[in-house]
Amino acid sequence: MRFEHVLVVGAGQMGGGIAQVAAAAGCRVSLHDAAPGATARALETMRKSLSKLAEKGGGDPDETLGRVDAVADLVPADLMIEAVVEDLAVKEDIFRRADAVLPAAGVLASNTSSIPIGSLATATGRPDRVIGMHFFNPVPVLKLVEVIRGRDTSDETAAAVVSFAEELGKVPAQANDFPGFVSNRILMPFINEAVWALHDGVAEPEAIDTIAKLGFAHPMGPLALADLIGLDTCVAIMEILHRGLGDDKYAPCPLLREHVESGRLGRKSGQGFYSYE
Repeated sequence: MRFEHVLVVGAGQMGGGIAQVAAAAGCRVSLHDAAPGATARALETMRKSLSKLAEKGGGDPDETLGRVDAVADLVPADLMIEAVVEDLAVKEDIFRRADAVLPAAGVLASNTSSIPIGSLATATGRPDRVIGMHFFNPVPVLKLVEVIRGRDTSDETAAAVVSFAEELGKVPAQANDFPGFVSNRILMPFINEAVWALHDGVAEPEAIDTIAKLGFAHPMGPLALADLIGLDTCVAIMEILHRGLGDDKYAPCPLLREHVESGRLGRKSGQGFYSYE
């Protein structure tokens, strides 16, 4: 099973990045987003990213972008990769619609960072062809793809997705379908504890992040990383972990909730634990 035509649903930071790496690997890509202007913005971001890569010896931006088409609705493809907001109802609707549009052999994948793959599979008539493909931001740069097998995901589907991730120049790592999978089950408590340290007055944000960067050899501190991910996304993932695992250690710190309720969502809003204006 090989994926030559990829439908990417969601043209935000993650979806645009996924479309870019798929097109750069030679795939024909259909990019869909219901939000007005979203695909146009994604294409412009992709052009800038590809131009920077071309300066370092990368491929021709025009050639890569020539393989990406903005589409007004879901279209038949070999593989769909959904990369929309972390909302189960929204994702289920996309999987239900994609199930009706893609050919019987098509695979339905989600870039979800925490929502159970089994929940998405039940919205389709092909649970054996539903899988998680969790990319990391920024997609064109970071190598990891967390491949999440649902209970009914077939060996054939998993093998095809692992092979596809390798074709994209990524390193696939397989995980089973538990809340938060591997990455966020480890990362979110780390971020949350850093927020608690700030909440309790242990140190200022810059000190917390400097200690993490220099002490743990991390490229970015946990508070700056939370701002990059989006504080609302962090809260949503922690709530899924909290409900799914039933342990209060996954409950979001009140300061994190306060930031989200005040609209301080991180880089995307211009203000989080740091200011980006």
